[in-house]
Amino acid sequence: MRVYVPLTLSGLAEAYKTGELGTGPFVAYAVTPALREWYLSDDIEELEYAALNRAALASLRLLAADPDAPRRRVVVAVDVPDGTAHVDPDRGLDPAALGEVRVAGTVALGRAAAVHVDLGDAEGDVSAAADVLPAADRGDDDAQFVVDGAEDHELLWYATQEIPNLVGLAD
Repeated sequence: MRVYVPLTLSGLAEAYKTGELGTGPFVAYAVTPALREWYLSDDIEELEYAALNRAALASLRLLAADPDAPRRRVVVAVDVPDGTAHVDPDRGLDPAALGEVRVAGTVALGRAAAVHVDLGDAEGDVSAAADVLPAADRGDDDAQFVVDGAEDHELLWYATQEIPNLVGLAD
């Protein structure tokens, strides 16, 4: 099963150092039944893109909680064995948790298929969005507009062999 793990560049650097994306359970995003129902599509590529975008929003939340992290969203696409990722039954119908799964156990960074990261030109918009995210969550339309501006930036795809170069961006 393909899951999308939200990180920061600092988190990616730590994963590179330890060789692990996390020790379970940790939150990731995937094509879940609720995401399929919400997105109303049977196209797996579209659904995976939606899961990636949910993980990018979760990465933005990590940035909002860590003001010292470089202001780029990071999502690692990783393949985990079937049965490793589970939808939390208490959050399955929560719109804020669409696509959210809990990954049990430790996941080796070596299982990663790709890494998705913002370009440097997104840093201003991502930083502004991280700053106003709490207000957007409370329903502030102006703050949501700023968050949407960050989401307009496409995350670039990087091969796993490029992780050492990406880790250098965390410095």
